[in-house]
Amino acid sequence: MKKRIFSILLTGAVVLSASAQVSKTLSPYSQFGLGTLADQSQGFNRGMGGLSIGFRDSKAANMQNPASYSAVDSLTMIFDMGVSGQLTNFKEGGKKINRKTADFDYAVALFRVLPHLGMSFGVVPYSNIGYSYEYSDRSNPNVTHHSLYTGDGGLSQAYLGVGYELVKGFSLGANVSYFWGSIDHGLVVTPSESASKIIAKTYSASIRSFKFDFGTQFQTNISKNDVLTLGATLGLGNKLGADYEIWTSSTEVNTSMTFADTTTVKNAFKLPLSLGIGATLLHKQSLLVGVDYQMQRWGDVDYPQYNPSNGQYEMTAGVLKNRHKVTLGADYIPDPNPLSRRNIFHRVHYRAGVSYATPYYNIKGQDGPKELSVSAGFGIPLINSWNNRSVLNISAQWVRSSTSSFITENTFRINIGLTFNERWFAKWKVD
Repeated sequence: MKKRIFSILLTGAVVLSASAQVSKTLSPYSQFGLGTLADQSQGFNRGMGGLSIGFRDSKAANMQNPASYSAVDSLTMIFDMGVSGQLTNFKEGGKKINRKTADFDYAVALFRVLPHLGMSFGVVPYSNIGYSYEYSDRSNPNVTHHSLYTGDGGLSQAYLGVGYELVKGFSLGANVSYFWGSIDHGLVVTPSESASKIIAKTYSASIRSFKFDFGTQFQTNISKNDVLTLGATLGLGNKLGADYEIWTSSTEVNTSMTFADTTTVKNAFKLPLSLGIGATLLHKQSLLVGVDYQMQRWGDVDYPQYNPSNGQYEMTAGVLKNRHKVTLGADYIPDPNPLSRRNIFHRVHYRAGVSYATPYYNIKGQDGPKELSVSAGFGIPLINSWNNRSVLNISAQWVRSSTSSFITENTFRINIGLTFNERWFAKWKVD
């Protein structure tokens, strides 16, 4: 037991230190709301478009539905971590530009505590902020304003969760998460020579808060060869307890005199109530197909906005809107027997998926970009003399974020995840 506890704590330290930073984005859309939302999928389901709510597998740490933790077997310690690289094309009008980024994405672990009781912990990104762009306003021929917009930050999520099989086929689970991160936006307006002021603004918030998520799964054999799993999730909305600090300065060009003012909006940010349902069908332990539907009630969340009628920043309704996401995914393995000696290609998981999500914010009274994602990937078993259960997961993903009036983003992303599936808790015998 002491060795088990030490191993778990050591793994936890590696998880937290390796994922201390959120991944980055270069999207100008990350300036809205809490930033660009992460899909929070892992290597095993990224090739399936992030399919998760009805997904139940003893060899995967599915943190998006904690009820799935109860499926882990008694001798297993699963540790899963992933990285990604992406190329994004930004297009507006007739102009195009390409940008590249690379990130350490996530690290999660899963093990069994007691019969029918599994536990998982790890660190995943929740949202990302990162952009820098310039804009010149030439609507007035006498005064040209040049604006520089910058942003950085985002939220990370460290979670600890348990899943328990209450009765055969029916499981419940819960995650408690600690959120931390920052929201930082900047604006500098530089006028032409005919104007007299340089205006600078910074918007910042530091977030430290908790979140609770719940899940359930029901699994049953509907025929000799088919297993149906139904799942549901609930995420409680809560205030993040962060104040929004807005600092404004105005510098006279001729005299270099600066006038500054600071405004604070109390309890400015909140996470929404979220709901999800999903189902998967497993045929002959070989072909898995599934569907998810998720809804986040951002429309119930007020957001700090500038009110020109009184010159104040206020919590405003209608800035954010409910987000809906539908995911379809499939996984096929020709030979599911882990001890099979057949060709390695018969033991590879072949995956594909597609998802569609609506925006959760408005831009100048119009809907933000809708998101379409198509993905495919492989799960390649790592086989040696003492282990045949660890898997190298590789997937490719194309994501298109578009709206009729603003920038269109096309992102091609490569994801690489490594799932260590070790028999840590087995007892060795010596003849």
